[in-house]
This record gives sequence, structure tokens and C-alpha cells, in this order.
Amino acid sequence: MKKWFFILILLNLHYLFAQAPIGGRCEGCEAVFENPVPFNQLDHEVYLPDWNDPGPRMVIRGKVFKKDGKTPAEGVVLYVYHTDQKGIYPVRDQDKGWARRHGYLRGWLKTNALGEYAIYTLNPAAYPNERFAAHIHVFVKEPDKNPYYIDEFLFEGDPFLTENEINPSRPRGGKGLISLSKQNGLLAGKRDITLGLNIPGYH
Repeated sequence: MKKWFFILILLNLHYLFAQAPIGGRCEGCEAVFENPVPFNQLDHEVYLPDWNDPGPRMVIRGKVFKKDGKTPAEGVVLYVYHTDQKGIYPVRDQDKGWARRHGYLRGWLKTNALGEYAIYTLNPAAYPNERFAAHIHVFVKEPDKNPYYIDEFLFEGDPFLTENEINPSRPRGGKGLISLSKQNGLLAGKRDITLGLNIPGYH
């Protein structure tokens, strides 16, 4: 009897963990599915809507790797959004869904066969009257998994960076701190991403 009771507990635990979403609670993950272009038509490069606005133009490039940290991951969708030059998430009258929270400075891309991606946008501003470093939010959608968030893109030299942001103990997807340098008139930075790294429930 005790043996069957123990087996029943194990089965229930297995069911609970199997049903738990990868990455835990993720507010805003639904926005990944609001892309205006189907996933199979996404490019590995994305120009956010502020690209032609006044401000410091920036490109962030990188590669997405599978959990081994070596094998390029093709077909991974990244959803990103950030503040404008005033530090707010700008909203238009016609915006619906998560655009009402995230603003319209957002975009979607899908990694190529080499796992590469590129984001062209303006360098975002920090929140006004607050002491949070400027950042870019990023969510990951693998073909066979639910979407989850990874550590934000942050920028070296930001006066509001905390020690934990500079030297995180368990960075989700890998360290998000980016060093920017001038290249061909643009601020350029690189961030590689490792799928599943420090993501709860990742199998």
C-alpha cells in the first residue's frame, strides 16, 4: 500500500512539473504572439519603429545558442521592446493588446541558420525621475516551447546600474550587459544568448 501511495505522489509531481510553464510566471509573454508577420516569415534582422526618429542610432547583434552554449539555434523568435527618448513606453491611439503596456517601440525577429540576430533601434532612455538603468526587454520563443523572458539588455557605463546587474549570479539566458562602441556612425553592441541557461523548468 505504501509503495503505491509513493508511486501516486511521484506521478502527481511529474504531472505538476510537466504542466508548469518553462521560465515560471511571465507577465507579457503573450505579446510574443501579437506579431504582425507570421513567425515563418520573420527575418533575423528587425528595425524598430523609432529607427528614423532623432536620437542615437544603435545596432545590437549576437548569436543564439542551444543549451550546450555551442550549437547555433535556428528559428528562435525574439520579441523586444523598450522606452523612447523620454524614457516612456509610447502608445498610439490605434494600439491594442500588449502594445498598450509595452508601447509601439517593439519588434520581432527569428534567428537564421547560424543563430544570428540583429536589432536596429535608438538607444533607449531611462525612466524619468527613477533610478533604473536604461534597458531593452527581451522574450524568447523556441519552436517547441512556451515563451519565456531572459535578462534585459543593459548598457555598460549607465550610472543607474546595480552591482547585481553588472555581475549577476544566475543570468537568465546569459549576461545581458552590453558594451557599446561607435561603428560606422552607429552605436554597436553584441549579446549572445544561451537557451535555457538559468531558466526554471527548462528541459
